[in-house]
Amino acid sequence: MNPILNVFLLSLMAGLATGIGGLLAIIKKPGKKSFGFLMGLAAGVMITLSFLELVNEALQLSGYLITTIGFGAGALFMFLLDVFIPHIRFGEKEKSMFNSKLFRTGILVFIGISIHNIPEGIAVGAGYMHLPKFGLFIAFAIALHNIPEGIATALPLCKGGLCKLKSFELALLSGLVEPIGALIAVLFLVSFKTFIPPALAFAAGVMVFITLDELVPMARKYGHQHFTAMGIISGAIFVFLLSGIFGV
Repeated sequence: MNPILNVFLLSLMAGLATGIGGLLAIIKKPGKKSFGFLMGLAAGVMITLSFLELVNEALQLSGYLITTIGFGAGALFMFLLDVFIPHIRFGEKEKSMFNSKLFRTGILVFIGISIHNIPEGIAVGAGYMHLPKFGLFIAFAIALHNIPEGIATALPLCKGGLCKLKSFELALLSGLVEPIGALIAVLFLVSFKTFIPPALAFAAGVMVFITLDELVPMARKYGHQHFTAMGIISGAIFVFLLSGIFGV
């Protein structure tokens, strides 16, 4: 099959997982413990995937200098994105069950997560261009990560007064931008394969920044600390097992 089509389908699969999270949020609001565990799980997947796989592959392919530059560029890119396109994190200004402020919070969370999903698509595209089964592995890991993100998108929208169906649709839509990043990556890397290592490192820098700047603080503030820790460990274990299953 065409690699562009394969990457599109893999990133689409990963992005659709936000819809699963959105569905879970509108069916049953997660409690403090389950929310902390799920957000910790997302953080554990991202941080382990970034260092164990993306950074490690970049180091082996191009050495420490290119990897360092790529990783730093990814983290700096996300920092600047948050500075110039600020968005509210889940739970901020959550005062009551139905109010316009909470609705605006949900919209801004939706925008922020949608923006963050584009670089995740880049990780899938770069991983696939390096090795198809590596791209498949990354897509599966990101899909698991996207489920809690779908919850974080739909929950404030639903509580802010938006109907359950629309809240679910926006959570789903936030993940459907992921193929955009994947296609950008694969179309560029098809012609410039020497940029695959820095692209892997760049994606790692992006994901580590998101994890440390948003997922972990969000999980600890609005979840349960012990369950957040267990979620992070479970996410890491999942990546270990998935890495062994895929042989990457």
